[in-house]
Order: sequence, then structure tokens, then C-alpha cells
Amino acid sequence: MLFIIFANGVFQAHAQSSTTEAEQISKPLYKPFIERYILDELKQLRQDQQAMKSELIEKVSVARLDASDRAIRYTADTTNNIFYIITAAASLLVLLGWKSLKDIKDNIELITEKRVETLTVEYEKRLDTIETALKERSAQIVAAQQDISDNALVHSLWMRAGLEKSEHEKIKIYDQILEVNANDVEALTYKADTLLDLDEDSWALSLVNQALENDSGYALAYWQKACAEAKLELYSEAIADIKQALELSKALQEELLTELYFENLKDHPDFNTLTAGISSGA
Repeated sequence: MLFIIFANGVFQAHAQSSTTEAEQISKPLYKPFIERYILDELKQLRQDQQAMKSELIEKVSVARLDASDRAIRYTADTTNNIFYIITAAASLLVLLGWKSLKDIKDNIELITEKRVETLTVEYEKRLDTIETALKERSAQIVAAQQDISDNALVHSLWMRAGLEKSEHEKIKIYDQILEVNANDVEALTYKADTLLDLDEDSWALSLVNQALENDSGYALAYWQKACAEAKLELYSEAIADIKQALELSKALQEELLTELYFENLKDHPDFNTLTAGISSGA
């Protein structure tokens, strides 16, 4: 029993001494490890900062070097271009024979004056052309207005002639129409017809001949000419003009047998043959 108590006391004393030694050993060893870790981290951070600083300095140096190269290259190119321009200008002056700025000014003024003179002549020609065209157009407009006025006047005169009963007044109206247009074929022919009613046969024949000179295809003029020739006893000529009138206008066939001025042609064989052929054709 004593042995057990003694052993227990020895064991407890040994355990207490072991605990005390462990505490004495662990305390000195723990703090140096932490300090060493912190020192290593600080050292690594300083190294990283130093590397970053070196890299930044290198990049800044490269950028400055590139900027300097570009500035030097731009300056060199600009200088070369200026020399090229000066050389080209000097060569041009030599080729043109200009020796000074006064020569350049004089030549520029001369060239400008020639160009202005050329443009002035050109624009004068254009203005003359435009003026001529405007005059022609104005003349055409005036002529057209005059034609419209004349046509209106002639139309009113024809209306009056159709309503007029007096042969002499009709002749006056036809004369007014001929004053507007001396070559009016219808006015000449109708005036000749009126003159036949007044027994002015020769005058009427002269008028229809004038009308046929202006229009050789006017059938009524041949008809009135035949009437005048029949009254003047020019029977062969009258029958020939009747045939011509009928060829130009078939509508005159209906008046052939009723025309009063053809009464003295009814005994002529050629006239009878003509009327017989028209009657058989009808």
C-alpha cells in the first residue's frame, strides 16, 4: 500500500515536472516561428514592390523612347517635305523663267487678265446668243398675236359676208379680207363669183387665175374660172376647167346641171358627154 502511494506520488511529480518542461519549451519556440513568417512576408512584399517598380520604370522608359522617336521622325519628315517644296518651287520658277517675286506677281496678273478677258468674251457671246434668241422669240410671239388678231378679223368678215345681201358690199368685205391676206384663195374666188353676178367677167377671170397661182389644187377656183370662161364664150377652156374641178371635188357633180353660168354650154357636145357620164354614173 505504501508502495502504491509512493508510486502515485512519484508519477504525479513526474507528470508535473513534464508539464512544466513542456510549457517552458513551447513558449520560446512559438514566437520565433511567427516572427519568421512575418519577416518572410515583408521581404516578399518588398521584392514584389521592387519588381513592379522596375517594370513600371522600364515601360515608362520605352514609352518615352517611342515618343521621342516619333517626334524626331515627324520633325525629319516635315523638314524633308519643306525642302522638297522649296526645291519644286525653285525648279518651277527656273522653268517658267521667273527670277523674282515681282516676276511672279506680273505673270500672275497677266494670266489673270487673259483669263478674265477670255471669260468676258465668252459671256458676251453667250449674252448675244441669248439676246438674239429673245428677239426671235419676241418676234414669234408678236407674229402669233398678229395672226390670232388677223384670223379673228377675217372670221368676223366672213360672217359679215355671209349675211350681206348687196353684191357691192360683199366685194368691199372681200377686199378687207385681202388687205389682211392678199393671197387668200377663198376670198379671191368668192370675190370672182360676186363679180360674175355683176357681169365683171374679165375681172373675175383674172382673180381666179391669181387664186390658182397661189393654190393649184383648189377645186372651187377651177369652177369659177369655168363659169367666167363660159360667159366669155371660151367653151373648150371652160369644159377643161370643169373636168379639173370635178376631179378635185366629186361634190361639185351635183351642181353641174344646176349652174346658171353653164346654160350656154348645154349645146356643146363635150359638155353633154360630161353630163351624160355623170348621170349614168349616178
